[in-house]
Amino acid sequence: MIRPMQATDAPDVLALLAWMDDAPEREVFAPDARDEQELRGECEDRVCLVAEDMDGAVQAYCGLAPFRDGLVLEGPLGDGDLPGLLARAVERADGLPVYAFAARDNLGAREALEACGFTPMHTTDFYTARVADLARHARIPQGYAATEHLAPAAYRALYRAAEDGWAGRLEWTDADLQAHFAREDVRLVALTRAGQPAGFAELELNTEASRADLTYLAVHPAERGQGLGRVLLALAAAEAAAFPELRDLRVRAHDHARPARALYAHAGLIHCRSVVTYLRDDTEGEA
Repeated sequence: MIRPMQATDAPDVLALLAWMDDAPEREVFAPDARDEQELRGECEDRVCLVAEDMDGAVQAYCGLAPFRDGLVLEGPLGDGDLPGLLARAVERADGLPVYAFAARDNLGAREALEACGFTPMHTTDFYTARVADLARHARIPQGYAATEHLAPAAYRALYRAAEDGWAGRLEWTDADLQAHFAREDVRLVALTRAGQPAGFAELELNTEASRADLTYLAVHPAERGQGLGRVLLALAAAEAAAFPELRDLRVRAHDHARPARALYAHAGLIHCRSVVTYLRDDTEGEA
């Protein structure tokens, strides 16, 4: 039976999250909480569904949360009637676009998603290396200067110029950008030449996971071909190295981002995981 999640289901959903954590190939986008009380609070404002067996035991979970221009699917997580669970979730989406994320090797979840009309958009590959190994190459090229701050207009212009597919930050106000970079877990490393931004690397520090995530690496088109990508990668690692608890630097690149993938390979980063992005958009083709 498929039904809305209840507060008493929290222990069973936590068990499913632990089951996912035990094997990388089971990964899907899922609730962050790994604590019963936090999980209940996290699910309060979401559409959350479970599938149970004949004995009433929870076999699978999925949920819907606001995301971009629509919703993001949490799950499907577990065994049992995953297509039925997803179909019920899609009914609750009210026609909004629904995104989903699953490990490339999570064939069960991916088959269920595709059976319910989700279309794979792209694959994102993740790479990792020791912070210390990358940081020892940190240097500032002659003619350039390093800074930890960019004016919102300068950041936005470089963000726009660096990658055609980047759009999320373009809608941020100056106040949004300033608040983001004021966070304790966010760092920006930028290079300028003659006072003009040439590139930047943006980090999010995850001390609980002993890891820094490189969320953006941008080089202005006019500055490409001079190795600034690798320079920024090393400078970002040096910034992370200021925190002894951060051992690893993780980066990501979509399957179409060949220059980024080549940069990470040449810098010695090792591939660690791949995630497929899906979309179900019932609004496509509407007038």
